Amino acid sequence: MIRTRLHRSIVGLVAVAALSAGAFALAGCSAGAAPATSTTSAPETTGSDMLPPIIVDLGTVDGTTVKAPVGNTIDLTGDDKDFAHWTADIADAKVVAFVPGKDDGSAQFNPGLDALAEGTTKVTLDNSASGAHVTFTVEVTAK
Repeated sequence: MIRTRLHRSIVGLVAVAALSAGAFALAGCSAGAAPATSTTSAPETTGSDMLPPIIVDLGTVDGTTVKAPVGNTIDLTGDDKDFAHWTADIADAKVVAFVPGKDDGSAQFNPGLDALAEGTTKVTLDNSASGAHVTFTVEVTAK
């Protein structure tokens, strides 16, 4: 009986210690929390500064206008087979930049566009493997 109580007490203490360590780790990762040993004077990027990507389906984007704030990305989805074969012709490369799809062996990445500066540009995408072709407009707005 004493051995069982002792075992339960030890298990309880270990569980409390693990939960406390987990809570401490989460508190250190929360938005706005500065690292305890930070040696840089650069401003810290918090989760609220990051914009979620704009998801655009390659099967439905043809002929449409996609809006994105400066600094955001447009994730071009819907091609699970030939995603690495898309190329882009961008009318104004100062407004958006094309990011090709790729497979690095551990993960697959959709093609996309980075919103660089305010403005509007025509984007034409071609897929050399499937023969697909889409044209749409991207309007990049202020943050």
